[in-house]
This record gives sequence, C-alpha cells and structure tokens, in this order.
Amino acid sequence: MNPIAEQYVAGLKKAYFENQGKESWDHFEKIKHGAAEENIRKLRELYPEIPEALIDLLKYVDGTYWREYNGEKIAFYFLGSDMEEYPYYLLSSGEIIENHDLAARYYKDYIEREYDEVDIDETITATVDGLKWLHFSDCMNNGGTSQLFIDFSPAEKGTTGQIVRFVHDPDEFSVIAGSFEDYLKMLMDKGYDFINEEYME
Repeated sequence: MNPIAEQYVAGLKKAYFENQGKESWDHFEKIKHGAAEENIRKLRELYPEIPEALIDLLKYVDGTYWREYNGEKIAFYFLGSDMEEYPYYLLSSGEIIENHDLAARYYKDYIEREYDEVDIDETITATVDGLKWLHFSDCMNNGGTSQLFIDFSPAEKGTTGQIVRFVHDPDEFSVIAGSFEDYLKMLMDKGYDFINEEYME
C-alpha cells in the first residue's frame, strides 16, 4: 500500500478507537472489501494520472457511502476536508466511474464564471472543454453541501492533481491541497478532526 495511504488508514483507525468508535470500526473492517480489479482498470483508463494513494484506498475499501457489503449498507465516515470537523464519505470505484462527467454537467456555468457571486479559485480552469475532474468524495449531507474532486485540468496557475472542494450555500470552489497525498496529510495534521464521539452515537 502507498505509504501515505497506509499511514492515513492507521491513523483513522486510531481516531475511531479514541472516540468511542471501536465497535463501528471493527464491524467496518469485518464486512468491507476492496474494489474489483476490473473497476481499478477502468479508473486507470479514465484517469491515467489517478494517484496511487487513492487506488490503494479503494483497494482497501470500495466506498463508504451507503455502500452494500454482504447484504448490509454502510454509511461510514472516512474522509474530511478543510471544513473543520465535517466528515465525508469515500465514493466507490463504481460511483467514481459513473460520475466521471458530473462536474461538467452540474457546474458548467459556475466553472465558466457565469455568476459573479460564486467564489472560484483562480487556479481552477474557466472552461469545461477538456475538463477532467475525478469526483471521489461526498460530505455527510449526501453530498448536497460539499463534494471533493481531483482536478487533472487546472488553470495555468494551478497544479495537475490539485484537490477542489465545492461547498453549497454560499456556493464556492476552493483548492484545498496541491495533491491527493497532500490532502491526506492535511487530514492527518488536523488530527482527523471529523471523527468525534458525537458521530459515534
């Protein structure tokens, strides 16, 4: 496993244990499984620059967003963002493949700067032509409040692979990390603050 991904999962487990979540984590580990090789292959075809850290997380667990394992659907907090103490789910390989054009379909007007009141980072492209965003995470509010993307088609000032966070009301697109590994490091540095006893109830 990618060293950052391995370190991330180990730290996440510790955070669950320290916040009365041992039972939840143990059950999660018992029923989950990784993504099918066929889906991993499709992801690499769709996104040749997909980070190995994300591939390894998907090989560890193929999604935590109302994902069915052994006949049981789980909703398991696995990720966070720069938004303090706000949890996110990891989408499955199938959902990532299915959502490959989600950003272009839903956010075209925003990306092309049709609305002055929507704050969009200057490192984000201003055209959906050739847009390549990998949608890998939805927030705890079924993605209605916030979604996370890996941006493989940034503006000239941006970095290929940067992490874009969309948040709704007020709508905003921000770059929160320069790479997926930097994003995971940020969550670790923040002490997995999206895992707390409140969410273990």
